[in-house]
Amino acid sequence: MRVVVGVGGGIAAYKACGLIRLLTESGCHVDVVPTEAALNFVGAATFEALSGNPVSTGVFSDVPSVRHVALGQNADLVVIAPATADLMARAASGRADDLLTSTLLTARCPVLLAPAMHTEMWEHPATQRNVETLRGDGLHVMPPARGRLTGADTGSGRLPEPADIARLARLLLDGGSLPWDLAGKHIVVTSGGTREEIDPVRFLGNRSSGKQGHALAALAVARGAEVTLVTSADLPTPPAVTEVRIESARELREETLRAAATADVVIKAAAVADFRPSHVSESKLKKGTGAEPAEIRLERNPDILADLVAARGRGEVPTSCLLVGFAAETGDASASVLEHGRAKLARKGCDLLVVNEVGRDTTFGRDHNGGWILDSDGGETLVDRASKDILAGRILDAVVERSR
Repeated sequence: MRVVVGVGGGIAAYKACGLIRLLTESGCHVDVVPTEAALNFVGAATFEALSGNPVSTGVFSDVPSVRHVALGQNADLVVIAPATADLMARAASGRADDLLTSTLLTARCPVLLAPAMHTEMWEHPATQRNVETLRGDGLHVMPPARGRLTGADTGSGRLPEPADIARLARLLLDGGSLPWDLAGKHIVVTSGGTREEIDPVRFLGNRSSGKQGHALAALAVARGAEVTLVTSADLPTPPAVTEVRIESARELREETLRAAATADVVIKAAAVADFRPSHVSESKLKKGTGAEPAEIRLERNPDILADLVAARGRGEVPTSCLLVGFAAETGDASASVLEHGRAKLARKGCDLLVVNEVGRDTTFGRDHNGGWILDSDGGETLVDRASKDILAGRILDAVVERSR
């Protein structure tokens, strides 16, 4: 795959080095095209060393190969990080006054822009008009992250981390899409496994890593949604996502119901423990002291998906809120994974149910997933095993379709 990495002239240009490294290590051929201003922050030699290819900024470099046209024509993806306010303004107006903007005009592949600038510049009406124009032209503009900016300032406008940009780049290279079709929606996603205390140092849990829920949160934001992520997972928070930390199933229930009160969609991807210890020791249980328990009694945890359905029926969750459940299943003598999923959809009363087979060597903790998306209206979509980002995109496609 051939990727053009454009680098705008902002202090965040140094982060492009990490992005170039991630793309080249994944097997991509990377051509780096900085603006003249970008070279004030990172020298051409650095970009050439990381990419293994020559770097230039002007349309008169390598004239015989017509490089200002060929780069865009031959690219499978163009990523611009950082995309400064000035660079986006020039791109939105169709300027072609350097090699990077010329490349944008000739590219017929997906184009991903990762903005970086001060909050005031990002929020300025002119910048927002340019972003709207670029999205209208079919370019993908990531929402910026929130955090520390240049100097002592903090706010929206921080460049997402290289891994977050590379995630969306990989999705586009793998044939996924990032339509701006969730703008104005508040989506609540739950993620990770729950931990049920036995004593101050031990807990009952499961093998869930939270990767699927985090993929859903990251892609929902990239498609325009306001996202609240209720999670126990030890993973970086996707950019522009509001994270709420939990551990137990009861904490997950409380925070999910609170967030769902203003939600358009709730996607319950967390792997919730069905049971918890009836008694939690206030001190560590020690063996050989005569104080260790002969048994650990369990009691049921709340059924959060059923509680969401009931809360929607009472009007505590908007009646228009779409509820998406997950069924992590294993087949047994009584039924297959899919049959168990169909029964769960009928029992739970949610709108969509994502069914996948789990086990020691599948799904939990892995980077790939697959299964079925079941619709309460009778629809059934098989999703072949692919990256969790691809599956997240398919789930969001189903959400959009069901919301129409």
